[in-house]
Amino acid sequence: MNIALVNRSDLLGGAAIATTRLMHGLNEAGANARMLVMDKRSDDDRVTRVGSWFEQRYNFLAERLGIFTHNGFSRNTLFQIDTATHGSDICNHPWVQNADVIVLGWINQGMLSLKSIEKLLGLGKPIVWVMHDMWNCTGICHHAGKCTSFETYCHSCPLTGTTGEDISTSTQEHKRRLYEHGGIHFVAVSHWLEQKCRYSSLMSDADISVIANPFPTAQFMPTLEKQNSWGIDSSKHIAVMGAARLDDPMKGLDVLIETSRFIANEMPDLARQLHLVLYGNLRDTTLLRQLQLPFTYLGYVTDLRSVYQHAHIVISTSQVESFGYTLVEGMACGCTPVTTGDGGQTDIVKHLQNGYITDSHAPKDIAQGLLWAVNNPLDRESQHQWVEKHFDQGVIAKQHLNLYKSLI
Repeated sequence: MNIALVNRSDLLGGAAIATTRLMHGLNEAGANARMLVMDKRSDDDRVTRVGSWFEQRYNFLAERLGIFTHNGFSRNTLFQIDTATHGSDICNHPWVQNADVIVLGWINQGMLSLKSIEKLLGLGKPIVWVMHDMWNCTGICHHAGKCTSFETYCHSCPLTGTTGEDISTSTQEHKRRLYEHGGIHFVAVSHWLEQKCRYSSLMSDADISVIANPFPTAQFMPTLEKQNSWGIDSSKHIAVMGAARLDDPMKGLDVLIETSRFIANEMPDLARQLHLVLYGNLRDTTLLRQLQLPFTYLGYVTDLRSVYQHAHIVISTSQVESFGYTLVEGMACGCTPVTTGDGGQTDIVKHLQNGYITDSHAPKDIAQGLLWAVNNPLDRESQHQWVEKHFDQGVIAKQHLNLYKSLI
């Protein structure tokens, strides 16, 4: 089976990594999967860049300019919004022409436009669209937060500061016309994301399967390395939290800071047992001075295995996660997850079985989860096996192939 995967990048961002892992899993399963991107970061010859440098820059800048003029020239929300007004036409690319199935991933910021997806539908080939966030079921946002307009019709978008019908309305309507063509089968990476789609006026009746993101389990082994180069006392329980951008408001660094303050003031015994390790890009490292527990900040990390194999706990205080890759990474290395439950984390963590899901984002609740994790150490090999059974890229690739075969 020839499969053409389409994503903005092959390595930059969670969707890119997930799509590349899917490509590897599909090829290992015997398919011929190749990937078209706008931003190529690897040297993999199964990945190719589409569009000239000029075309890529034009599509990216033209779309940003359109958004910029509609959101009051605010840079604050410039990259929280996507309209898919500009993108490459890949219909005549040989890999697309030769494909039995076309698999779309995260296609924003100039990769594909809604019009170019309409042209792909005209080829008459099955199209599978893997959704990594809520963008498919909203007007222009990737996570709706507390806004429920996507359930009826988008307008007065809080990310544009406008009132009445705006670019969220027109983009939602363009998506509606696109979906009415038929021919697209959607894949949600978690049951939470599927549920959000069912609530939306765009996708309440759409063809949606739930297939998790793939993970290279064999590369993350559950060995606990007690000696570390960070100077942390080996008797401490090391709790890791990380993100590509640690100060992204969605990731909940502020919640971790408040939790550390609560533990330091109200649970001194637990405070003496914990040491936080944080990784990821951070614009202002002075934020970490607010932490009231001992911590080590690693900055950007390329080899996450070396982090989790020294840790006991992996933490997620995110406002929402479509899936929750850091939890899977930590669990594959044997860590116990402590996480908020607003999102796809509930597909990964089974409360009090292989981790702890908090009742809320309140510091007290997260502190109770950390206390449970300290007092209930889990078997690291069992944690690894859970990930292998449910999320290994070979397992996920087979689920995708079964779906593709049903559509051909």
